[in-house]
Amino acid sequence: MTPSDYDAVAQAYAADNEKSFANAYYERPATLALAGDVAGRRILDAGCGAGPLFAALRDRGAIVSGVDVSAGMLEQARLRLGAGADLRVADLADPLPFPDAEFDDVIASLVLHYLKDWGPTLAETRRVLRTGGRLIASVNHPTAEYCMERLAGRRPDYFSTYANPGRWPVGDQTVEVTFWNRPLHAMTDAFTAAGFRISVISEPPPLPEAREVFPAEFGYFADAPNFLFFVLQAE
Repeated sequence: MTPSDYDAVAQAYAADNEKSFANAYYERPATLALAGDVAGRRILDAGCGAGPLFAALRDRGAIVSGVDVSAGMLEQARLRLGAGADLRVADLADPLPFPDAEFDDVIASLVLHYLKDWGPTLAETRRVLRTGGRLIASVNHPTAEYCMERLAGRRPDYFSTYANPGRWPVGDQTVEVTFWNRPLHAMTDAFTAAGFRISVISEPPPLPEAREVFPAEFGYFADAPNFLFFVLQAE
């Protein structure tokens, strides 16, 4: 998807993200649990989209800035967060519009798997974090992606980094996306090469209450992880 593609579906995407199984009952609660007590912490929401995570962090007392490649997504975020929210258009593959050591935490929620090359993005993330700050990142779980490929009749090389095109239903539209699948060791190697120490690797299940709201999705994901989470310390 290009920025204009995201702009075109921004309103529908914001509505879906607000209440979907994957976001509202799985990934976002797990990210917030790993972040813990964020009161008073300066946090960059990298790839903030329509702002639901930004809002949750701000409600918990954090001082939050957000960047996203899509101006349309940021328009939806401003409707939620108000005109005073620090929201900026920025591509995570490019230099970030912040000074060195600006943040205590950077949170990259389901963002990195859209990038072929993590090196420049992680280097910029390290630059804007203070020493001892945290990068909290969630990505598609590599084994889940590999198994889905196998079920579709393909035999990808797990140990390679490769493009995995997909189709998303967003509102009444279907959009094409490309994920970059990579093995776990490629992820951890990229983090350490950028100056991060791995503090936590987590594979949490969905929230238990999702069973009642999304019984089919819960049954599918309750006994195998769909997302992989990291807490990384800036050294």
